[in-house]
Amino acid sequence: MFQDEGSSSSITSSSPLQALPVGVSVSPGSPYPWLKELKSEERGLYLIHLLLTCAGHVAGGSLENSNVALDQISHLAAPDGDTMQRIACYFAQALADRVLRTLPGVYRALHSTKLASPADEFLARKVFVEMFPFSKVAFLVANQAIIEAMEGEKMVHIIDFHAADPTQWRALLQDLSARPEGPPHLRITGVHPVKEVMEQMGRVLSEEAEKLDIPFQFNAIVSKFESLDLEKLRVKTGEALAISSPMQLHTLLAYDDDKKPSPFASKIPNRRIQITQNSLGDFIEHDVGNGYSPSTDSASSSLSNSPKIEAFLNALWGLSPKLMVVTEQDSNHNGQTIMERLSESLYFYAALFDCLESTLPRSSLERLKVEKALLGEEIKNIIACEGSERKERHEKLEKWFQRFESAGFGNVPFSYYAMLQARRFLQSFGCDGYRIKEENGCVVTCWQDRPLFSVSAWRCRR
Repeated sequence: MFQDEGSSSSITSSSPLQALPVGVSVSPGSPYPWLKELKSEERGLYLIHLLLTCAGHVAGGSLENSNVALDQISHLAAPDGDTMQRIACYFAQALADRVLRTLPGVYRALHSTKLASPADEFLARKVFVEMFPFSKVAFLVANQAIIEAMEGEKMVHIIDFHAADPTQWRALLQDLSARPEGPPHLRITGVHPVKEVMEQMGRVLSEEAEKLDIPFQFNAIVSKFESLDLEKLRVKTGEALAISSPMQLHTLLAYDDDKKPSPFASKIPNRRIQITQNSLGDFIEHDVGNGYSPSTDSASSSLSNSPKIEAFLNALWGLSPKLMVVTEQDSNHNGQTIMERLSESLYFYAALFDCLESTLPRSSLERLKVEKALLGEEIKNIIACEGSERKERHEKLEKWFQRFESAGFGNVPFSYYAMLQARRFLQSFGCDGYRIKEENGCVVTCWQDRPLFSVSAWRCRR
């Protein structure tokens, strides 16, 4: 797809992409009028070139060259444009944020009045759950696994480490009410940083339990997950315990004494471009894959654990849950260097932005909310932050396998019926781009062939 200098290309010699190879110095502030003449496919490919080049300059500590690349990106990217223009906006912001962090006085002054709003993230995540099948697939298979694990149990306690949506547990209440032996006494402990969210969750579930005549108690813990005091979970003797962790455990991989990534400058060869791709995933597959391909075997790198995740999993093992269901982003965004993380996360977020493109119009305020308050913030954290500040340390399923097995847990494969429910739901969703694959008894939801989210189940191995 990309030829070295001297090979044939479908782009003529008058093409601006040939006239100005990636990484060339252009005086800051120049208008780059030829950038506006690029066709959509050329623009997408060139934006990827610029992002990779900029990341190399940022990693190498070159403020001037980083500024030049960001200036060019700003003339091409647009938060309301096509998929590549939109995603480039957020990656460029993340790279700029990382540059600003090298100037702590400037950074603190600019961010002194910008307070993170958990409410904004909650609303964006609510749209994400409603519009896309990933969370709903996780809800389906998790509930079925809980029903099967709790067969015959009279006292059931469920702990939800991110209790933001009552939908899953309303459905579980309805399933439990239909048990041949009758429903158990159910207690749900929910963890969430926003008090109002917890109050609404408790109210909705209590009303549903009363309607179904199920003995029910809701225990609300208002706390950030990483600050959770496990004593507040109040697990009692005689309860059958199930734990749900939806996209939370990766935040515990952060640790204070990160080694600084070894700086290395990007060395991108001058290449001519032949345009035949259509989707953003195709752009990245052919461009990044020519020198910045995400590792296909993330388990080949050593398993990096923070003391916090090890202690947390050991503590959970001590609670003796009958079942623990874990949903995580299935991608390796926890590399040591910015270049590793940028190339890996480009693949992942390209697929998510393609999902948005196929589902919501470009003018949609809901779409902008998801892109800005949820996905954009995740991208910024992956690219711009280090140490304990970098919470979005997503890893592949095989690494979670190693981590759970080391902590004394054994995998519980999802049943045939749970997998069947997930596949049927996805078929009814009305979009051909989504796929489900089974991996070691776990569920992996994909966009086209790109794995995005994994759901796995575990129990204590004595």
